[in-house]
Amino acid sequence: MNDKQLLAYYGLKWNPFLPSIPVEALWHPPQMSSFIFRLENMTMNGGFALISGEPGLGKSKTLQIISHQLNKLDEVIVGVMERPQSSVSDFYREMGALFGVNLSPANRYGGFKDLRDRWKNHEKTTLFRPILLIDEAQEMLTGCLNELRLLNSVDFDSQNLLTTVICGDDRGEQYEYL
Repeated sequence: MNDKQLLAYYGLKWNPFLPSIPVEALWHPPQMSSFIFRLENMTMNGGFALISGEPGLGKSKTLQIISHQLNKLDEVIVGVMERPQSSVSDFYREMGALFGVNLSPANRYGGFKDLRDRWKNHEKTTLFRPILLIDEAQEMLTGCLNELRLLNSVDFDSQNLLTTVICGDDRGEQYEYL
């Protein structure tokens, strides 16, 4: 019996054990709709959300579903960080690429200002905060997490410029970046 016959025998369109299964075919637990609804509301005010759990529980697939759902929203920018283990200068390069800002790693202050200005202008024109999705966040350096926190915060921590979803587990080592 070949794969197509086996899938047809069980009434399946895709093999559920392959990592390449399309987002539309992923099962959405009931709590996921509530979480996505809360994330959609967070785009109005910004802030941080966390997805955590043991390895193999589906955190990355959950982020895939979230990305797919949030990309359907008009005027919402969704950025997906692909190298969470980056140094601070590479972190700024990636943030610039994700949000359409030409950054120079030699001028971190200028990059900091340009990213924040980009996010402020986006929020003024659309009323939505951009969204940043970070998978395997346990690999992020402390310095990058601090930069992200500082980039996000304005007016003495009273406002957020970004909605950030951090996803990870407790496998990562704790790094100290000086």
